[in-house]
Amino acid sequence: MRTLLFFYIVLSLNSYSQTAEEYYNSGYSKYNIDDFTGAIADFTKAIELKHDNANTSNAYNNRGLSKYKLQDFTGAIADYNNAIVLNPEYAVAYYNRGTSKAKLQDFLGAITDFTEAILLNPEYAEAFYNRGTLKVKLKDYKGAITDFTKTIILYPEFADAYVNRGISKAELQDYIGATVDYTKSIALNPNDSKSYNNRGLSKYKLQDFEGAIADYTKAIALNSEYAETYNNRGISKDDLQDFTGAIADYTKAIAINPEFAEAYFNRGASKYKLQDLQGACEDWNRAGELGIASAYDLRKKYCQ
Repeated sequence: MRTLLFFYIVLSLNSYSQTAEEYYNSGYSKYNIDDFTGAIADFTKAIELKHDNANTSNAYNNRGLSKYKLQDFTGAIADYNNAIVLNPEYAVAYYNRGTSKAKLQDFLGAITDFTEAILLNPEYAEAFYNRGTLKVKLKDYKGAITDFTKTIILYPEFADAYVNRGISKAELQDYIGATVDYTKSIALNPNDSKSYNNRGLSKYKLQDFEGAIADYTKAIALNSEYAETYNNRGISKDDLQDFTGAIADYTKAIAINPEFAEAYFNRGASKYKLQDLQGACEDWNRAGELGIASAYDLRKKYCQ
């Protein structure tokens, strides 16, 4: 799943007193060149020279963004809190506070903030999207689909919204719907290897092993270091009784990730089918060492 967090830094308002405006604009400029520490100092000075609630709330919001960039998520939340106290209808501040809460694994709190941002701005596509990604984390796949669908209505060219909606549909075993969403994502972003891999997984679930292999092959062409895709392609080849081809894919997956327990387990199964009992037992033993307990069961049954 892809979680994309969008941020909103607010330009100064002309009603600032001249000195406060200078600090505010300086902070804005420093933020844009990634001088977040300098930006915090300037926004702090602008807050100290506060002119009115609207401008000061913007300064708190932007200082919060700067703290976020420095991974001070708790400090960022404190600033967003102040921005909201000064301006209770500040949708951007609710949204930004949600992103910081998400970073602190407070998914329910983040969802609450994204929801408030949506209530204040019903066309807040990014808030719908990020709320959807958190619902996936909480396994609320139906709720996530609703949010991704709304995102797509507001932002039809947003490929990742289709990807995540496809993931949610796959979790609900709607593999046809997932395939449709991955296909749309690929149309929008033809170089996205993960969309090809995910579509391959859905095709596999639909027993379209050859179609799955074609998608995995395309994913590998786009990203030759994608160990999971080699493993997935190996599984489809195994189901088509191409055990030699499956072994080659599992071996490649292991070369990329020597700790890939599932690839050892699967390679052992394919070797067993080719009557390479010694090779199978060696792979199952390694899979067991890497955490797959059932591999020891196979070794005990077939390797004595």
